[in-house]
Amino acid sequence: MKAIIALLTALLIAVPASAQTLAITGGTLVIGDGSEPIPGGTVVIRNGRVVGAGANVAVPAGAQVLDATGQWVSPGIVGGFTRLGLVEVSAVAPTNDAAAAESEFSAGLDIAPAVNPLSAAIATNRTGGITRAVVAPQAGNTIFGGQGAIIDLGADMDAVMRPRAFQFVELGERGAARAGGSRSASFAMVRNALDQAQRYAANPNAYGGQTSDALLNRVDAAALVPVVQGRVPLVVHVQQARDILNVIDLRADYPRLNLILVGVSEGWTVANEIAAAGVPVIASALNDLPEQFERLAATQSNIGRMRAAGVQVAIGMIDDDDAHQIRYSTQYAGNLVALNNVPGATGLSWGEAFATISSYPAEIMGLGGEIGSLRPGRRADVVIWDGDPLEVTSNVDMMLIDGVQQPLTSRQTRLRDRYLSIEERQLPQAYEW
Repeated sequence: MKAIIALLTALLIAVPASAQTLAITGGTLVIGDGSEPIPGGTVVIRNGRVVGAGANVAVPAGAQVLDATGQWVSPGIVGGFTRLGLVEVSAVAPTNDAAAAESEFSAGLDIAPAVNPLSAAIATNRTGGITRAVVAPQAGNTIFGGQGAIIDLGADMDAVMRPRAFQFVELGERGAARAGGSRSASFAMVRNALDQAQRYAANPNAYGGQTSDALLNRVDAAALVPVVQGRVPLVVHVQQARDILNVIDLRADYPRLNLILVGVSEGWTVANEIAAAGVPVIASALNDLPEQFERLAATQSNIGRMRAAGVQVAIGMIDDDDAHQIRYSTQYAGNLVALNNVPGATGLSWGEAFATISSYPAEIMGLGGEIGSLRPGRRADVVIWDGDPLEVTSNVDMMLIDGVQQPLTSRQTRLRDRYLSIEERQLPQAYEW
C-alpha cells in the first residue's frame, strides 16, 4: 500500500489538481448517504469533485487509477459539533478562543477569525479521517455564544468554508445559570433577543441598543436578524425533554426559526414531537449516565430511538472533549451499530451509523449538496482506510480534501517516530543521571 500511495502522490504532483481525473477502484465503497457498503466499488473524481461512485461506475479513459482492493473508501468524516481550531490548551486562556466571557458582545461574535488552521488538534483529527467540522463558540457572559462556522481540515491557511453559518445559544441548566438563575429567565432572554432583532430589522436606524428594554447592542441585534428571518440556523443546546419542547414552541411566535437541537440526551422521550416539528438533532452518542438533573433519562439508545421515530440525527461532541478528540466520532458511530446486539437496546444499521458522521451533519447544516457523501457533484473529500472505518483498530491510509491529497502527520506521529527507535547516545544528557 505504501508503494501505491507513493505512486499516487507522484501522479498528483505531476498533474495539476484542476485537470486531474482519478478513479479509486476495488475497495469496499461507502457512499455515506445511509446506504450499506459496496464491495469492489469505484469512485471517480475530476476537478476536485465526485463525478461517480458505485458498483458499476466506469473508469474514464485516461484517468489515473488507484487500486484500493482490501481497503475501505469513504467520504470524509464531518464533525457534527466541535470547538476544533479554537482551543489549543483548554486551561491556558491565551490559547482558548471558544468563549468571550468578558466581552460586551454576544450574538454578534464571529468565531471565524479565531479558527487556527495550524492547531495541533486539526492535524491530529485529520489523521483520524475528519475532513470537515461544525465549529461552535461557547456562551460567555450570556446565553448567546455567537456565530459558528464550517471548516475544512486541509493543510493550508484557508480553513473556514462557511463563516457565520449559524447562531449558538445555551438554554437548559447552563442557559439558566447565564440568564440569572432559572429557566424562566433564559427563555425570557431568548424571546426578548428575538423581539429586539425583529425591531432592528424593521428600522435599523431607530434602534438604540443597550437600553433598559433592549438588552442587546446593535451588533448583537443585527446578528440575530437572519436568525429570526430563517436564513441562519439557531443551534440550541438543550438536554431535558421539557426544554426540548419549550424550544420547539418558540416557533409559535417566531415561525421562521430554523432550529437545530444539540445534546438532546432526553430526546428519545419526546422523539415523536421532535419528528413532527421537523427539527434536526446533533446528539451526543454516549450519554448514558444521569450526570446532571437534565439528563436523568439518558441512554445510549437515544439516537437509535429518535431515528426510529423519524428524527434526522447526527453525532456531535458537545462537552465531550469537543476541541480535541473529534476522531472519536467513528468509534461512537460503531457503538451505535454494536447496540443492535444488546437485548432491549436500539442501534442503527452500519450505513445509517456512518451517515450520522458524514451526510447527516452536512445536511443538517445545509451543506448536503457539497460535503458528507460521495454522491456526484460533492466535493472530493475522500478517505482510504486499512479496514472498517467504524472499528477502532482501523487507520487512515490516505485522505483527499477537495481532491487534494493531505498529509497524515501530526505532533503525535512525529513524537512517535522520533522516539520509536532511539540509540542511547542520542538521548539528552539529563537522561544519563
